[in-house]
Amino acid sequence: MKRFTRLRSTLVVVGAASLLASTMVTTAGASATSGKYNAADAKLVPAAYKGTTLQVATDATYPPDEYITGTKMVGFDVDLINAIASTLGVKVKENNVTFDNIIGGIQGGRYQIGASSFTDDKKREKQVNFVDYFQAGEGVYVLSTSKFVFKGLTSFCGQKVAVENGTTEKIDVKALKCAGGKKVTVLSFTTQTEANAAVQSGQAVAGFVDSQVAGYIVSLAQGFFKLTGKPVNVFPYGIATPKTPNGLALAKAIRAATKTLVANGTYGAILKHWGLTSGAIPASKMVLNGAKS
Repeated sequence: MKRFTRLRSTLVVVGAASLLASTMVTTAGASATSGKYNAADAKLVPAAYKGTTLQVATDATYPPDEYITGTKMVGFDVDLINAIASTLGVKVKENNVTFDNIIGGIQGGRYQIGASSFTDDKKREKQVNFVDYFQAGEGVYVLSTSKFVFKGLTSFCGQKVAVENGTTEKIDVKALKCAGGKKVTVLSFTTQTEANAAVQSGQAVAGFVDSQVAGYIVSLAQGFFKLTGKPVNVFPYGIATPKTPNGLALAKAIRAATKTLVANGTYGAILKHWGLTSGAIPASKMVLNGAKS
């Protein structure tokens, strides 16, 4: 994955072995690329959602996709959902929500949209609708001094691996079958920040996370981390909406708006801004899953 180059970032060391991702200091420079209102797409927004502010759930601990700088939430997913909102002529409000609680919040009616690097898989499609908009694999990062080499999931056998709760990476590692009596010790954390800290401290031998996020973590670490191996299990990301009539209609509107952003170049500009062009998908793959479209 191409590393992020638009931010000048530092990691603050607290003590001899406390380089935590929570101490990242960033100075975001370029302004986000915005979408333009499209009347045809806007007609698809259900009446119940017009004239209201749609609540968006995002776990802002996952740079460069979504994170906090100062008091502001920024990132690829944030820029994209704002461009979609502009295209549809609706207002949105970002809510910083722990990843493992987002789908439940959508099902409970607290949020109308989930935009937080969700891998679109069959299990989640039973809970929410997804509009695919990006693709990423799973990547591995380790301490720069580590001799661990990732050659596929079975490389984790006999190792301690750090993951974030609620992620596909946790599911994949937990399901791993190891031979010879070896087993994987899965260390799961509420946030990616805590998972990063576990690798830095040596509590875990490796961090397992979406491939572009692994690259970003390494790019900020100033030599403390390195990538190992190649990404595995490349799948699409989806923007989530409720499994209700209005939620389905909103998903169709989001899909139309996202395709419009591809056509007018905004989608590509946002990806380029965040150094994520390798994860782009064509409009033809921006499908709606989880419900009949």
